Amino acid sequence: GVQARQTGRGWMFYALASAVFASLTSILGKAGMEHIDSNLGTAIRTIVVLCMAWVVVFMTGRQRELRQIGRKSWIFLILSGFATGASWLCYYRALQLGPASVVVPIDKLSILVTILFSRLVFQEHLSRRAGAGLALIVAGTLLLLV
Repeated sequence: GVQARQTGRGWMFYALASAVFASLTSILGKAGMEHIDSNLGTAIRTIVVLCMAWVVVFMTGRQRELRQIGRKSWIFLILSGFATGASWLCYYRALQLGPASVVVPIDKLSILVTILFSRLVFQEHLSRRAGAGLALIVAGTLLLLV
């Protein structure tokens, strides 16, 4: 598998939960944007996400750590926010215009870019087995398009 800094296997629960919630996000988002502009729908969703995130921060007492965040972290978090915003705006417009069963797998091709960047930025490596799995994911996604 991927050789990365791992602290046990607790991350697996969150990764699987993320997949479930991402699926619900797609289906609920497509249903919610049926009769409204996708940008307006994304803005409404983003307000909910923003509130949810800050509630968790305050419930866990992490707001005190704001002053400890370094300049480099701020820059990357802000850039990540712009990337997230652009991704969501494009994703929900695609969902509004196309079938979820095709849009979602295409969106998940981001795995290719993620793996490339994880190699370049974090020096993470794929095993042959993981590389074969990646090839199957890409092939399967492409088969969904025909």
